[in-house]
Amino acid sequence: MSAARAGVRGLLAFYGSTPAYRPVLEVEGWADLQPETNRLSKTGEIAAMMALVDDTMLATLAVTGTPEECAAEIVRRFGDAPGVADRVCCYFPGYDPPAEQVAALVADLRTAHHDQR
Repeated sequence: MSAARAGVRGLLAFYGSTPAYRPVLEVEGWADLQPETNRLSKTGEIAAMMALVDDTMLATLAVTGTPEECAAEIVRRFGDAPGVADRVCCYFPGYDPPAEQVAALVADLRTAHHDQR
């Protein structure tokens, strides 16, 4: 779990350093983070960039957990929002999950989606 969370922090830090993603950060009140992550990216301070992605940001912008927890959170966020999302894509940055975990996530998503209906 820690390797997966670190990978997601790195991905979010990279996205956060990109000026085009500033509006996404603004929605949650994190607009000031963008220039700082951008500056750090130019000096190669990746660990410092990742450290700026706190647990609140991680929980808000990503879904992490067991396959069952992730499925439930994805459905909670998007299941009751017709027209917002009709499919999901999963990233596993910095972490190569075993095939059985990915299969469990898919199965749990199906179950959670059908239970939500």
